[in-house]
Amino acid sequence: MPSKRAVASLGCALLGGCSLAPVQHHVADPPPAHFAEIPPAWSEAAPADGVARGPWWQAFGDPVLDDLETRAGAASPTLAAALARRDEARAVLGQTAAQLLPEVDANASAARDRLAQDRPQTTGTAPTYNDYKVGASLSYELDLWGRVRNSVAAARAEARASDADLASARLSLQAAVADAYVRLRGLDAQSDLLVRSVAAYARALDLTRRRHLGGVSSGLDENRARTVLGNAQAQVADVANQRATTEHELAALIGAPASSFHLAPATKVVSAPGVPVGTPSTLLQRRPDVAAAERRVTEANARIGVARAALYPTITLGLAGGYETTGPALLSAPNTTWALGPLGLSLPLFDGGRRRAGVRLSQAQYAEIAANYRSTVLTAFREVEDALAAARDLANEAQVQAAAATAAEATSTLSFTRYREGASDYFEVVTAQTDALNAQRALLAVQTRRAQASVAIVRALGGPA
Repeated sequence: MPSKRAVASLGCALLGGCSLAPVQHHVADPPPAHFAEIPPAWSEAAPADGVARGPWWQAFGDPVLDDLETRAGAASPTLAAALARRDEARAVLGQTAAQLLPEVDANASAARDRLAQDRPQTTGTAPTYNDYKVGASLSYELDLWGRVRNSVAAARAEARASDADLASARLSLQAAVADAYVRLRGLDAQSDLLVRSVAAYARALDLTRRRHLGGVSSGLDENRARTVLGNAQAQVADVANQRATTEHELAALIGAPASSFHLAPATKVVSAPGVPVGTPSTLLQRRPDVAAAERRVTEANARIGVARAALYPTITLGLAGGYETTGPALLSAPNTTWALGPLGLSLPLFDGGRRRAGVRLSQAQYAEIAANYRSTVLTAFREVEDALAAARDLANEAQVQAAAATAAEATSTLSFTRYREGASDYFEVVTAQTDALNAQRALLAVQTRRAQASVAIVRALGGPA
């Protein structure tokens, strides 16, 4: 009685081929009904990772940022590399898909031959003659077990994943440029604050010096004023170094040499725009990294079918035809030639378990890629929750910090007035000035982080909602 495997093989052959790839199942956890940081609002999602995201950075209303994003999209080496990888994957798909069709080759040759006089079964002559050939050949593999079809399915999934990789690289680049630009403007605002503070502290030092010379105050007050001034000047240098580093980072992102790239300082922190948020199901379909991970699961599943097909026979068909003659009448009916075959059959009998190990390898790779896909989905939701929480908490912090900065500035002004009128010593002034400067710098830092949180939300959502 024939084995079940033989019966299955015969059935596949009679039906014109079958696929040995497993039935693919969804491997990621279902999305939550709603984000923890926003009210519930579930809606059914449709695949949207290929939807154009548009110039989302224009929500910041900064023409300099608009120009930087345009330059980055045109000259970034990171984006160029991602584009090249996308083109490579499409080329591999083209090569693999070609196996679905027969290969047809044309051939031609011309030779002048001389036979040996003492060759076997000779008449004692040594003829010399011309041999002209022209024709074509065809070869084709019968895809009975789905090896070729699964190879094409795997290559197609990888090509689609590379499309998503390109979209992910473009979004990451845009977000990196926006984030670096926001930090740069935050440093500009801090530098402006410190420069103005240095000027104010210098005037205060001049006052204490004159009071000291007039015998109204001690040298201790003058030294305290020098200390406050020196600390502020040191902070100016530190912020300048941070700005230079951030500017060099921007240069690399847009594909420009750091030595030739410079942005004029601006004294205003970039405002944080509101970013509407979609539902979890929409996020799952829109983030390009999630789409790429899902398509690589499909690819790995198809690779299992390719590995399983290697356990079965390979059958190839051949056909050739053309003309051959020793004279000038090459393309004439009497000089036609043809051959049906060879009919190739390769049946694996013993390979030491190599092919079965290949099946186990493809199954293990599928399990790894499926786990990576689940991890990517979980990371996507975590990043959204983090960005939403940061945007909410930083908005509250900015309000409180603004009030603190206003109070600290009023205290600093009042303490200096009291000192000038002789109602207090300079230690009170130093404390108030230091608190005011720290409060104002903290406010600028919070405002900068709010703008960064807006960028993080766009990145986490896979684009603007």
